[in-house]
Amino acid sequence: MQETSEQYDAIIKTCRDLFAKKMKDYGSAWRILRLPSLTDQIFIKAQRIRSLQENEVRKVEEGEQSEFIGIINYSIMALIQIEKGIADQPDVDTEEAVLLFDKHVEITKTLMQNKNHDYGEAWRDMRVSSLTDLILQKLLRVKQIEDNKGKTLVSEGIDANYQDMVNYAVFAMIHLTTESK
Repeated sequence: MQETSEQYDAIIKTCRDLFAKKMKDYGSAWRILRLPSLTDQIFIKAQRIRSLQENEVRKVEEGEQSEFIGIINYSIMALIQIEKGIADQPDVDTEEAVLLFDKHVEITKTLMQNKNHDYGEAWRDMRVSSLTDLILQKLLRVKQIEDNKGKTLVSEGIDANYQDMVNYAVFAMIHLTTESK
């Protein structure tokens, strides 16, 4: 599991670096996005990945990896929005945003490590396409919870679903980066 932790950190570093650069380019304009808007952004990325996996012809050069990075970063943004609430104007600077990013990655990685221990790294035997489908399933669950105004009877909340999406996307990225070596 040490290898998983190191691979996880390497993927997250790539995502974090892009997040910080985009914060410098755009500021925290994303702070005005409501959760359903972030969910829809993640959904678009997951649908594109599924389309790339199913179709032979690609008309845009960006591949699956950049879309998985987007899923990770938008999911972390959603977790930040859950914590801080939605803002009317950009209200965090790059330093604070990166600290919040790191905080939610740490919580999400701990969840992954606990589940990974209990499941015995079963994800390593999964296909990237299955991880994509699980992300889409989580998105449909989140959409239903959002439609229910955040209320669930027996299910985990929206935050746990975003955390699972981060972890599934990291697992997919690990598969894609180790396959390309």
